[in-house]
Formats: sequence, C-alpha cells, structure tokens
Amino acid sequence: LDEYPRSQWWQFAVENEKLQGELEALRGQYDESKKALEQRFMDKVEKVQRGDEMPPGVMKMVKVFVAVKRKMQPGDKMAGRHGNKGVVSRIVPVEDMPFLEDGTHADIVLNPLGVPSRMNVGQILETHLGWACAGMGRKIGELIDAY
Repeated sequence: LDEYPRSQWWQFAVENEKLQGELEALRGQYDESKKALEQRFMDKVEKVQRGDEMPPGVMKMVKVFVAVKRKMQPGDKMAGRHGNKGVVSRIVPVEDMPFLEDGTHADIVLNPLGVPSRMNVGQILETHLGWACAGMGRKIGELIDAY
C-alpha cells in the first residue's frame, strides 16, 4: 500500500466478500465525513469573505422585538413582577373606581384575599413604595410650582 497514493486505496478489491462489504461501508462513511467537513469549511470561508456588517469597535449586536400595545379586555391575563398572576374580570370607567380625598383614583383593584394566602410581601412593598413616591413627587411638584 505504501507504493500507491492514498487516493487510490479505495480502488483495490479483496477476495473476501464480507471484508469487501466492510471496506465499501467504510468508504461511504469516509465520503460522508469528508463532504460534511468540506461544507463546514465552505461555510466558514463564506462568512470570512462576507465580512462583518457591524461598524468597527462594536463587539455584539442585539436585536430587540417590541410587543404591540393593545387595550385590555376582560379575560386577559396579567402578571406582576412578584409572580402574582390574575385575570381581568371587569373594566369600569374612572368614575366608578375608588378614590382618595383629593380625587386621585385607583388604577387597579386587586383581590385582598390573594395577598396573604400567597404571602407575596414584595407586591405589598412595591405598592406602598410606589404610593409613597407618588406622594413625594406631588409635594416636590408643588414646591417647584411655588418657587
């Protein structure tokens, strides 16, 4: 075999039919592997030749898909940041929502039985901090208006 180049090794035939079948199976595996490697090589060559569509200095590209906003309707499922899920049961006008002495209305009304049973302290903390920040924002706005 040393006298012949490796490209001619597949052209030899053996007298044993079983051994010849195994050689042909090996040749098929070899051809498939060679074809797969050549395809991978050509893909990499094509990527290198195509170049980068990013400007110099940019390392990664991030694509962001923005969800389409639509109006809420009964039956829609909502989820908060703290794992609390709920289904919208009714949408009522602002006039029918509960309000404070100054006329500020509530944006959403949650079932009070759902908080203690799930022990969702993060939801309560977020609600109270949001309410406190809104009050501070109003006071700062009044001070700026008075200035």
